[in-house]
Amino acid sequence: MPAFDPVERHLLQLDDAEKVNAAIWKQYQAVRNDPAVRKSHFFEGRYENIYIDALLVSSLGPVLTAAREGARRMLGDPAQELAVGFWFNEMHPGDVTVPHDHDEGDELLSAVYYVRVPCDSGQLLLGRGEQTVTLTPVEGRLVFFRPGVVHEVTRNLSSGVRLSIGMNFGPASHQVQRPESQEGREPDYICDGGE
Repeated sequence: MPAFDPVERHLLQLDDAEKVNAAIWKQYQAVRNDPAVRKSHFFEGRYENIYIDALLVSSLGPVLTAAREGARRMLGDPAQELAVGFWFNEMHPGDVTVPHDHDEGDELLSAVYYVRVPCDSGQLLLGRGEQTVTLTPVEGRLVFFRPGVVHEVTRNLSSGVRLSIGMNFGPASHQVQRPESQEGREPDYICDGGE
């Protein structure tokens, strides 16, 4: 991977994001309470990670394709086959996302994609201390960063629900590990290696 500044980030705006996001939101709402949906990382009174099979949210296709292409460019290898693991993060008014990183295995790059971002629904903070970079989320934007960068989301001060999609990219020859659920089950693995 090319050398990154500790909090270097890359931004990519999805074409036709308004239409894509409306479809994602509609499909997400229809399946978010399905018994097959897995949740993990219970902090501050909510699950931060919501795992939904890509087949149930088929409108994610353009996002995952753009994210994988962007990740290849960021990693300096446009031909590299990448697997992407993803999860939804639904933040209601008053919610925060606690500081964490994604450096748990063979991740090469992490990203977040913004589906719904009401005004004042939280800032993305990348890094710690004097090296912290503050980003205002924009619907339809992908933000790429190193998996080891500690990041968090400030409190949702809006009256609306904010929805984003977290991602980790790894070699297609390996599966991207899904973190262990809070119910104590062993982690399972997801691999969306298709284009």
